[in-house]
Amino acid sequence: MKIKQALEESIKKLNNNKIEDSGIIARELLSYVTNKNKIYLVINENKELESQEYSQYCTNIQKIIDGIPLQYITHKQEFMGLDFYVDENVLIPQPDTETLVENTLEICNKIISIQNNKIRILDLCTGSGAIAISLENKLQHKSEIYASDISIKALKIAEKNSNTNNSQINFIHSDLFERINQNDFEIIVSNPPYIKTETIKTLSKQVQNEPILALDGGKDGLDIYRKIIMQAYKHIKNNGYLCLEIGYDQREKVLEILAQYKNYTEIKTIKDLSKNDRCIIAKIKK
Repeated sequence: MKIKQALEESIKKLNNNKIEDSGIIARELLSYVTNKNKIYLVINENKELESQEYSQYCTNIQKIIDGIPLQYITHKQEFMGLDFYVDENVLIPQPDTETLVENTLEICNKIISIQNNKIRILDLCTGSGAIAISLENKLQHKSEIYASDISIKALKIAEKNSNTNNSQINFIHSDLFERINQNDFEIIVSNPPYIKTETIKTLSKQVQNEPILALDGGKDGLDIYRKIIMQAYKHIKNNGYLCLEIGYDQREKVLEILAQYKNYTEIKTIKDLSKNDRCIIAKIKK
């Protein structure tokens, strides 16, 4: 079958199954299977696909219909200008999280301008390592970054991404602060699981195919925030910061949790590009 015919066939099949962005997905998958860029596919639309390529392409189109995210098929997701390997063991890094990274970077640069030492950062629930690696990439030799996760499989992927992006990250297998012995971080940053357990059942098949461990925030979605906030200030230097990503409707509840502890001050909320509440940043006072 020719490239043009394969694309037309797959786009129609995706549309019939109510898959959004069918054209983009079809071309992305064909580019992945043939190992050719999209310009090549346009110029050579009348070229015959090899039978193995066509077979694999059809298999991948069916995976999309079955709810497997595109990124888990191509094993690739761009974040903060870097490429990350992803599979079913980690959440797919989302553009909204770039808001957290960008604002954390602003704080880092302010601290670095004041002190001469490297800034020490802990990324809790690191998953693919996207946050930690992006911070290290932007800060270069001015940071000492630790990244932890409860999932060993996730940490292996984070290490893979660290190596691919030439980053120097200290990875720790830990259930939140269980194995975190340091108490002198300038910043702790985290994008923790924050979806309500019951809500997960209502999400798209694609999201439900992401690791539940990285999605499930408990009955009210706030379990991990409570645990982080209860302990984070003990591991952060005076005048350091806790930087958290939140769900669009969690601002007030997370602020209430922070208010239970006198060590969190100068608390502010930051919106993402869609004008949704996305991050909460608190300064530490001891």
